[in-house]
Amino acid sequence: MDFTTFLWTTFAAFVTLATFSFLYKDNPFYKIAEHLVVGVSAGYFVIILWHNGLVTNLFQKLADGDWYVLWLNSDEWWYIIPAILGMLMWTRFSQKWGWISRWPMSLYIGIATGIAIPLEMSNRVNKQLYAMMVKIEWDGFFGLSGFNLLDTMSGLSQLIVFVGAVSALIYFFFSKAHTGVFGGVAKFGIWILMIGFGSSFGFTVMARISLFIQRLQFLHLSWMQPAVDSSNAQYNAGFPIVFYGFLLMILAYIVYELVTHLRDKGTPAK
Repeated sequence: MDFTTFLWTTFAAFVTLATFSFLYKDNPFYKIAEHLVVGVSAGYFVIILWHNGLVTNLFQKLADGDWYVLWLNSDEWWYIIPAILGMLMWTRFSQKWGWISRWPMSLYIGIATGIAIPLEMSNRVNKQLYAMMVKIEWDGFFGLSGFNLLDTMSGLSQLIVFVGAVSALIYFFFSKAHTGVFGGVAKFGIWILMIGFGSSFGFTVMARISLFIQRLQFLHLSWMQPAVDSSNAQYNAGFPIVFYGFLLMILAYIVYELVTHLRDKGTPAK
């Protein structure tokens, strides 16, 4: 790691710690990190959309045409139509001509909805229904290799999916009072729903914890260790200067916060 790379790594460590500082309170360092993330993300996605959207789906399609005839002599001249619709969306910023943007927006929303509904039905409805309609393998009820509850193709797993799905649907059937056997099945449906919600929440929490661990590993292995490891072949005497200077800046801010807090605490309320 050369000195320039270490400076960028230190900047990355600053942004990481500035983001974590929100756990203490909203502060200027967190605002800097927040604005950097928003700005860099916006710029990054603009470049991605330009190269992966306009360049590949418009400019390259019309490359065999000529601009002085508005690319009408291109073999794929019809790509001019979505280009015109895209430009009409910019009239949204005009108070006088803003109504024109409603036409391309309505067309875009209609097409996107027509594409999204079949996909959602296929992924969230049809496949879920298919999973509970699979024939239960009674011969391999406890798994294909004996008593194996981890075998997802076992008859036991298929039976749990079927009973759980039916019980959860019965819970949302309010035309009949949830009493007796019907109420017991509905209560079991509540348990199934809670298990599903708990699993989703647990997965989200574990994903965030994994991200937190990854950032801690970055701070230790990619920033702290190169700064103090003089046995590194690319070690530079400027590494510890930058590292400890950064730590002094953090310490100075902590002292400033403590002094400010004690001063405000000792000031009598008016």
